[in-house]
Amino acid sequence: MLVFPHAKINLGLHVLGKRPDGYHDIASILFPIPLCDALEAVIDPAVPAGEVKFTRTGLPIAGQPEDDLCMKAVVALRKDHPLPGLRLHLHKAVPMGAGLGGGSSDGTHTLLLLDKLLKLGLPQERVHALASGLGSDCPFFLNPRPQLAEGRGERLTPITVDLHGHWLVLVAPGIHVPTAEVYRGMRLRDGHQDLLSVIARPVKEWQDRLVNDMEEYVFAKHPAIGATKEKLLAHGAGYAAMSGSGSSVFGLFDHAPTKLEFPEGYTSWVFPVPGGSTASGS
Repeated sequence: MLVFPHAKINLGLHVLGKRPDGYHDIASILFPIPLCDALEAVIDPAVPAGEVKFTRTGLPIAGQPEDDLCMKAVVALRKDHPLPGLRLHLHKAVPMGAGLGGGSSDGTHTLLLLDKLLKLGLPQERVHALASGLGSDCPFFLNPRPQLAEGRGERLTPITVDLHGHWLVLVAPGIHVPTAEVYRGMRLRDGHQDLLSVIARPVKEWQDRLVNDMEEYVFAKHPAIGATKEKLLAHGAGYAAMSGSGSSVFGLFDHAPTKLEFPEGYTSWVFPVPGGSTASGS
């Protein structure tokens, strides 16, 4: 069985303060985009019951396979459900350390994939709890539509974001930005505008209203990321921003952009925005 874990971008990201549990309270609109990994699972009688043969291809992934969120999802499921021998394969296309939630999506889609493949019949509340245990972004990927994320990111409210007719240009500069470093180094801001009020305005009115609090620190540390945002605006983006803690940057255009070129080592994608309610491949 094959699924396609999709990425996301952040439309605004407010960091509101540190919590007693060490996490930060945030507010952000998470928006699914049609950039996907591929994840396949099969039952293999040749693999001993309870074991998983996990392989990865595509973009290189740092760390040991057992530390991958896909395998952490397997371990979480295995605590309550005996599993047959499985083969699990991840083909990585969403860049890591880019603020796109690719690893979180992979882990969540592992839960969904195995629930369906093995006919576990997990209640929605249980799947949400398992996803929350994997990471703050993970529950978002259970429901591929725009959502307002609050708390540490696990409190989700589905919303409508109408981007019909717009084009998304996504740029990954190939710079890895550790999220924990950004949280440690960034300056907290005051005077945030309400995200839902801003998102209700036309896209051309979002710039300087729909802000990502992490940009200040990341752009100072990695000027090339800030320069990428400015390039998108200079080429006609109605709105441009960094996604999450970076390093990816995106721009929204009201037309299909042309003649956009980026330095060697950068990767870019151009997508027509699918109306704001779904992400392809989910």
